[in-house]
Amino acid sequence: MNRSVIKTSHAPAAIGPYSQAIKTGDFVFVSGQIGLDPETATLQDGLEAQTEQILKNLATILVEAGSNMQNVVKTTIFLTNMDDFARVNRIYSIAFAAKPPARSTVAVSALPLGALVEIEATAIASRGYYSEDVPF
Repeated sequence: MNRSVIKTSHAPAAIGPYSQAIKTGDFVFVSGQIGLDPETATLQDGLEAQTEQILKNLATILVEAGSNMQNVVKTTIFLTNMDDFARVNRIYSIAFAAKPPARSTVAVSALPLGALVEIEATAIASRGYYSEDVPF
């Protein structure tokens, strides 16, 4: 089975020894994304802005892999404060309005660079071009 490293300059570079994503067989595994702006490499200010940026980054990486947000089958959300669950859900539900993927949400004590939320995703790999647009 082939294993391809997915890398795009339109999403934040990895801040450690890992790939933005790996494509293998019928799947794309996207590493956990925090709310980093890919142009400035700075963390967005606030939970909502971080969540929106994460979803944009996930979409961009998936497009680079030849997939899209509609092909996401599983996500994991990491929150530093479970009191933020409803606020993240509100934004997340916009990105995954039609057929939301399976999901886990986990409370963690801290995230890289002081992020408030991190999201990783697994998607079905597909052929063709897809828009990276998310509705915010």
